[in-house]
Amino acid sequence: MTDDATWTDEEFLDEDWYGQDLSGQTYRGCTFREVDLTEAVSQGAMFESCEFDNCRLNASTHTNTAFVACQLRRTSLFGATLEGCKLTGTTFVECTLRPLTVRAGQWRAVLLRGAQLGGLELDGLDLQEADLQEADLTGASLLRCDLSRASLRKARLDEADLRGANIQGADLAFATLRGTTLDLAGAVALVEAQGAVVEAVPE
Repeated sequence: MTDDATWTDEEFLDEDWYGQDLSGQTYRGCTFREVDLTEAVSQGAMFESCEFDNCRLNASTHTNTAFVACQLRRTSLFGATLEGCKLTGTTFVECTLRPLTVRAGQWRAVLLRGAQLGGLELDGLDLQEADLQEADLTGASLLRCDLSRASLRKARLDEADLRGANIQGADLAFATLRGTTLDLAGAVALVEAQGAVVEAVPE
């Protein structure tokens, strides 16, 4: 690969990119099918409106890399690390996302419907307007996450940690919350989302 190369509307099929360094590279409208990106690394790379179909990103490491408006189908991120990455508008379908190391980042409007995210540490993520309907977040750590206006309809949040998380305007209809940890602000937002009115006791 050439440093700081830009690729547009290219198709990469059944290629071996094991351990490749993709730092600084830009891919726009590209398609990756059955590409092996195991142990690949990237820093400051850009993937915009790209498709990943049946790819392997196992044990790959991505730092300050953007996957914007991408689609990942049947793609494995087993053991991958995403640090400070931007995934705005990206869709995951039937992907392997555990185990996964996540360190902050902007995941606004990401689609993770039905995703298996149990036990993951997603602390500090910006998940505004994310679609997490029917996702399994059992035991996940969502400390200080911004989940405002996110859809968590029918999501499993049992034993999850939501302390410091912003859930204002989040759709939590039919979500399960057995053993979920909330701080006071989160508890108030939750009951208000259920239609309750929270007021101080009159003196």
